[in-house]
Amino acid sequence: MGKELHCRDLGFDCDAVVNAESDDDVLMQVAAHAKDVHGMTDEQLADPALLQKVRAQTRG
Repeated sequence: MGKELHCRDLGFDCDAVVNAESDDDVLMQVAAHAKDVHGMTDEQLADPALLQKVRAQTRG
């Protein structure tokens, strides 16, 4: 069963949806999207609170 995460669920005004096979793949895709679209830095992406929120909001 695949994993799914809606960017909007993380608090962004964004309709992007990440679909992946594993939690690790979700994290990689979220990081790439957050950098490219939202201009987030590696430091921001390493925030434990953000990582916890990504894991909590990931469906599947």
